[in-house]
Amino acid sequence: MVRYTEKIRETAGRLLESGEVEVFIGYRQGTVPLMNEPFQLTDAARVDELYWDCNSCLNLCNYLTKRPEKRIGIVANGCNSRNIVTHIIENQITREQLYIVGIPCEGMIDHRAVQRKVNGREILDYREEGADIIISGRGFEEKIKKADVLRTNCRICRHRNPVIYDELLGEKVEEQTDVDAYKDVKNIEEMTPDKKQEFFQQLIANCIRCYACRNACPLCYCPTCFVDESKPQWVGKSVDPIDTLTFHFLRAYHCAGRCTDCGACERVCPVGISMRQFTKKLNKDAEELFEWEAGLTLESRPPLDVYRPDDYNDFIR
Repeated sequence: MVRYTEKIRETAGRLLESGEVEVFIGYRQGTVPLMNEPFQLTDAARVDELYWDCNSCLNLCNYLTKRPEKRIGIVANGCNSRNIVTHIIENQITREQLYIVGIPCEGMIDHRAVQRKVNGREILDYREEGADIIISGRGFEEKIKKADVLRTNCRICRHRNPVIYDELLGEKVEEQTDVDAYKDVKNIEEMTPDKKQEFFQQLIANCIRCYACRNACPLCYCPTCFVDESKPQWVGKSVDPIDTLTFHFLRAYHCAGRCTDCGACERVCPVGISMRQFTKKLNKDAEELFEWEAGLTLESRPPLDVYRPDDYNDFIR
């Protein structure tokens, strides 16, 4: 997907030079391979720093909340665009403020999977060649199929094309219609209560409560997070298993009906916890109970964000 880099640079330069946007939000290469970083620029002379490849994973919507600029340019693939929709619905930004540059997405790679492929050796260089990636370091170079190291959320993504944009940089890619997005959730649902408890306890056993997942999540924009509240204190901040599990469950519930499964939480976790297991269950419930997937339309609000007097559920009355 590196082919989009020049198009992004040209578009950003045009928008900044013409004054159509005051700031442009995209990615640039990080200080180490496989780690592109969010990048905001206001000077068209710096557009050559913009970059796009299969490591452009972090969700850029984190940088949209309550922006003061009148006009903002932003790069958006499928999941980023869905979070933009959610931000607009939740009044964190207005549609009129945004110039959305859409990127059809073929999936991002999992840097941990790549590390496993090279047996943990230090990676010094990365490049893309069609359907392959070339990884090299001291004394080695390996060619790896992208499909073999795709992130787990990308493997089951059903919305790879942007759902909202002002300009699309390329032809739309074919959507994946033959994937079971909730296979792992169904496996957990079939467990006994004791097995479920054991599963989730093991899942978060290595959590160090660094809150990287919260900080990377585009949905976590509360001025004060519930874990930082002291009056009352909702949950302890130690690595006690009960406190840790409570944090993950409560954070997941705050994302109910809003999560786009962008995977930013898992991308930044320093100990590799698959915390999407929490939010995916709620995504499945929202889809089955309300026929709802987050961020697909500006015309409807999330199911847990509305009240209807004619709701068919008796408990709501």
